[in-house]
Amino acid sequence: MLQAGPGHTASSLARECGVSRRTIFRDLEILRQAGVPLEFNDDRQRYHVPGAVLLPPTNFTPQEALALLTICQELGNSRGIPLYGAARSAAAKIESSLPSPLRDELREASRAVRIRLGPVNPLAERHDHYDKLLQATQRRKAARITYDSLAEGERIGTKLFPYQLFFNRRSWYVVGRSSLHRAIRTFNIGRICALELLDESFRVPRGFNVDQMLGNAWNLIPEPGPDEHVTVRFDKLVAHNVAEVLWHKTQRLEWRADGTLDFHAQVSGLHEISWWILGYADHARVIRPRRLREIVLERGRKLLDKYATSNGDGEAADA
Repeated sequence: MLQAGPGHTASSLARECGVSRRTIFRDLEILRQAGVPLEFNDDRQRYHVPGAVLLPPTNFTPQEALALLTICQELGNSRGIPLYGAARSAAAKIESSLPSPLRDELREASRAVRIRLGPVNPLAERHDHYDKLLQATQRRKAARITYDSLAEGERIGTKLFPYQLFFNRRSWYVVGRSSLHRAIRTFNIGRICALELLDESFRVPRGFNVDQMLGNAWNLIPEPGPDEHVTVRFDKLVAHNVAEVLWHKTQRLEWRADGTLDFHAQVSGLHEISWWILGYADHARVIRPRRLREIVLERGRKLLDKYATSNGDGEAADA
């Protein structure tokens, strides 16, 4: 793990290995004493072993090779977004390096597996923006962007210090400090209209973490103020469908005697979760907080008005 990827913190090593941080520190010291070229990055607080200095090429088990090939091929299959195409070519290289009997066996096995992903933003005509932002993030260089902002309702321009790129559900995003907002903001790469790399350098704040920045937001938009405990009661018809999915890291499920389900979560903001609740229509009812009930009720009224005042073609209905 130390030799692959960008390295690990002591906490992530402990989590991956299923041991305590104390054990990790002990083992790291043993590696040092054994002459392993272990390095520590002060800025990122990560340990790593540079290059391929220790281990020979990995011998995949059939299960490992099948997992890599299937996931890479499925992700790379006509997805048309950054990294996915590279995943497909990586799968081809892995496959070509396998022994012939294993390669034939995996080809047969992979035909039995399919992964269906949800709709994604293909970043049509925005691949260049992704590549430039990746370069800026790696080199810690600022960029000037023009952006179609949904929040502001207009096209804006700002100097961005990109801290990290991340993929969330359907699209790629860049998070960093915006000179216009004088704060850390998240931008959808698909809505960046123009981008210019600058020669101005920056430093990522020590300890910056996307997960911590998003807090307990339902998805991507944490709102000011304390987190709120949300309880939504789902009818028996959809209760098992809801219970089968990990929707939020704080969720807790409470089954009721009549087969209904109380879904509990601690969220940073109520507007994003309201759209999810409305997706279950009359099979979901907000128990608390009251403000969330009011948000859902108001949007339900607007939806009713929209249908009540239009015909099937979307035109205004006759009185």
